[in-house]
Amino acid sequence: MAQIRGTAGYNLGGQNNFGGPSMGDKGSDPSPLDAIREQTSKIEDFLDTFSDPVKPYLPAIGRFLIVVTFLEDAVRIITQWNDQLLYLHDWRKIPSGLTHLFLIINVIAMLSCSSLVIARRYSDYAVGGLIGVVVTQALGYGLIFDLNFFLRNLSVMGGLLMVLSDSWVRKSKAFAGLPSIDEKDRKMYFQLAGRVLLIFLFVGFVFSGEWSIWRVIVAAFGFVACVMVVVGFKAKFSAIMLVLILSVFNILVNNFWTLHEHHPHKDFAKYDFFQILSIVGGLLLLVNSGPGKYSIDEKKKVY
Repeated sequence: MAQIRGTAGYNLGGQNNFGGPSMGDKGSDPSPLDAIREQTSKIEDFLDTFSDPVKPYLPAIGRFLIVVTFLEDAVRIITQWNDQLLYLHDWRKIPSGLTHLFLIINVIAMLSCSSLVIARRYSDYAVGGLIGVVVTQALGYGLIFDLNFFLRNLSVMGGLLMVLSDSWVRKSKAFAGLPSIDEKDRKMYFQLAGRVLLIFLFVGFVFSGEWSIWRVIVAAFGFVACVMVVVGFKAKFSAIMLVLILSVFNILVNNFWTLHEHHPHKDFAKYDFFQILSIVGGLLLLVNSGPGKYSIDEKKKVY
């Protein structure tokens, strides 16, 4: 940081111009944020060195993981077609013709839009289509008032917004008679919205399930990391921490591959597993692109 010079011959960051100690010596002690930044910077440097081989592939990995829950859901609908129709007709009271149309549109939208996201083509339309799928499925399956489902899908939409911001190039578009909006500025807004929405999965995790000492410890670390992601303070480091926490949790808790084929919780565990993978993908995009303009990290660079 640049030093500030006083009008009475004092350099407020160190000694005065007459050779004595300055009045700002007491203020030169590092703040708690600076201390945290120094420690996390060392860890970030180590992680950067360790992850160098996969850095070029990080955006592609992130995009794939974000849409993997939609691909899995499309396969699930196709392989459980009759069960899906039965549920929508008998439990949701949707007429037979509409149940077929509902499932067909969802499968086509998920497969096509997911492919476009992976290929990084027409991302605006692809992300819009997948957000539409999230909303229509919440209404169609009657899960809109399920808090855990709602929070998880907010996180999935956060990942999709990260895809959108990642896909926009830095250019300006001007329209006659209208103020121009820089593509970079629009990207920053969506980065902010995306990283805020990403953390809602962890909120759902904290308020669901049985409490134990390990759950309290994980919740405490996760809460701190979530706050750091939201405000954009060491966002890359905190996103990596959330990736590690969620990955370990996912493997230990949602290990659907260990359950019997007809186990009543197998489908739920499988669904949860792929949803968390999608949110991990969003966090990887955050690690790759950074928190954006509206963050403490970015303001620190300015000063």
